[in-house]
Amino acid sequence: MPTLKERLQADVVTHMKSGNKTALATVRNVLGEIETREKSGKTPVTLDDAQLTTLLQKEASKRRETAEIYAQAGEQDRASAEIAEAEVIEQYLPKPLTREEVEAIVDRTIADLTAGGAELSMRQMGQVMKPVTAEVAGRFDGKAVSEIVRARLG
Repeated sequence: MPTLKERLQADVVTHMKSGNKTALATVRNVLGEIETREKSGKTPVTLDDAQLTTLLQKEASKRRETAEIYAQAGEQDRASAEIAEAEVIEQYLPKPLTREEVEAIVDRTIADLTAGGAELSMRQMGQVMKPVTAEVAGRFDGKAVSEIVRARLG
């Protein structure tokens, strides 16, 4: 299975052939941002899929915020262009989880830990958060996850 970066690179060619200028420009911009991140700093690094997902979420979020600013300023064309770019980026993100799915993950994790003999209270919140965060990563808001865990432990 190709990495997220490989998918983005392959899609540049696909978008070129299909003549989808918005998607082509957006994917190229994202790849440029990835290159910048990988080469900045003292030693070059290669971002893994989890880091790329976080970067893509930020890029999509930036475009949605910019679209909102344009819409408030009455620049509907520019707002639409930003939303179109955000939608292209969001195609590369994992499917978001529902609150119910996250609650089920939290409940299962707590059950697994208590079955393993762990006494869970608010002091052990980190023991619950670590596996839940790893499973939910990039698919649900981290702050909301901690609220769910707090509610279950409290």
